[in-house]
Amino acid sequence: MSDDPRFGLRRSVTLPGPLRLDGGVLFSPVDIAYETYGTLNADASNAILVCHALTGDQHLASEHPVTGKPGWWARMVGPGKPIDTNRWFVICSNVLGSCLGSSGPATINPVTGQPWGMQFPVITIRDMVRAQAMLLDHFGIDRLFAVVGGSMGGMQALSWAATFPERVRAAVVIASAARHSAQNIAFHEVGRQAIMADPKWRGGAYYAAQDPPAAGLAVARMAAHITYLSEAGLTAKFGRKLQGREAKTFGFDADFQVESYLRHQGLAFVDRFDANSYLYITRALDYFDLAEEHGGLLANAFRASKARFCVVSFDTDWLYPTAESRTIAHALNAAGAPASFVELSSPFGHDAFLLESPELDRVIGGFLAAGERP
Repeated sequence: MSDDPRFGLRRSVTLPGPLRLDGGVLFSPVDIAYETYGTLNADASNAILVCHALTGDQHLASEHPVTGKPGWWARMVGPGKPIDTNRWFVICSNVLGSCLGSSGPATINPVTGQPWGMQFPVITIRDMVRAQAMLLDHFGIDRLFAVVGGSMGGMQALSWAATFPERVRAAVVIASAARHSAQNIAFHEVGRQAIMADPKWRGGAYYAAQDPPAAGLAVARMAAHITYLSEAGLTAKFGRKLQGREAKTFGFDADFQVESYLRHQGLAFVDRFDANSYLYITRALDYFDLAEEHGGLLANAFRASKARFCVVSFDTDWLYPTAESRTIAHALNAAGAPASFVELSSPFGHDAFLLESPELDRVIGGFLAAGERP
């Protein structure tokens, strides 16, 4: 990690703001937690912002303080890796509304001295990006060498190019979309209702009791996790194999391995994530519609941008299928933006961008390196 004194040892900062949100609220102060890797060069021209997905965080390539596991993209970011920290200064910040140190429903409302809970203002992807821009201003970084993200991170990358076109030289958008579909919204609503139906949710005011709606959040995570996988991947890994038994129990225990797997995913998630943050971030995703923000035409979002774009999809991703990436690529072409698009093959569905993928490594590494050439 960087030892530049500008970035501090706590790797978090409180910015005075105010931050004007799309909902009309002037929010201040703004807490942003972040991690940095590599060294910022003298003219601050080698900075890459990596944006995380819904349940990700700033622990991009460093050990997670709660789980003790490696960072969520440790395979992609580091010395000699596709996002090479010997060459670039890499920043990853916890998004606004999350629960790993940035301002969100679990942080303290300075007016009341209590956690915000459901009094926290509703946010958008563009609000998250504006908060990141404030962090870059704090660092003295005027322009990014690149912004990179998968899933919700890809939406942030698109929003960066549209909202701050003069501040982005390149954008990498992986397994993402320019707007949330009705099916995406439907899955999120199931998860939100699971949380809010849990008696322990208490209208979002569960912090004082230190007894969060773990059961509801676990179910929300289980439902969402299904969308991150592919049918072929689930079949190959689990099929209809039974879990630790020779025959069905004719009851409602986890007879099947896939049931046990989903329950484990749900229970592990509640140890590291806040239920209210899940409500807020899924709502931000559902509100995302980049064309709507630019007069109803997606190409308009990119007309002011001078950035190079790389758009990547996976053939088994049914959450953000290849058709969504093609829509982005067509809009970029219509706007006259230099753009490349590739569909990669993987059995792992939407989560493929987080898993071992030599092809993705080559695409990202090659695209970034090309931007260094005169």
